[in-house]
Amino acid sequence: MESYLTREKLDELNKELDYLKGPKRFEIAERLKRAKELGDLSENSEYQEAREEQNHVETKIMELESLVKQAVIIQKSNNNDAVNVGGTVHVKKDGKAYKFTIVGSNESRPESGLISNASPLGRAFLGHKVGDVVVAETPSGKMKYEILKIE
Repeated sequence: MESYLTREKLDELNKELDYLKGPKRFEIAERLKRAKELGDLSENSEYQEAREEQNHVETKIMELESLVKQAVIIQKSNNNDAVNVGGTVHVKKDGKAYKFTIVGSNESRPESGLISNASPLGRAFLGHKVGDVVVAETPSGKMKYEILKIE
């Protein structure tokens, strides 16, 4: 499954991945080595904790590698005819104006106006044009938005 990301988010994920695969792995290997030197591993809590952290880090590395591999960089479109991923849409609902930017699910922060392309609202906006009235099925019920402007 594709994962829409901005260039900045992809760079951030790659930086985290480099840290986990390099310094963090080395740090855990050192902790495991020190813990092994203490003897009996069956009752060695430091060893158990280091193993748990190692498992957590390796799982995170696999998740990040998968995410980076499936990343599709959001390109800012000059074509503002219809709402698309990476675009910003200005809408009106019940007389109030709202502004949303459609992003991939890994970058969504609804409280900041960044909504996922996979969210009910994001899916409802995609492909629509200025002047369209969009009905979104949300957990709170049906919501009507009029599209005022697309950037």
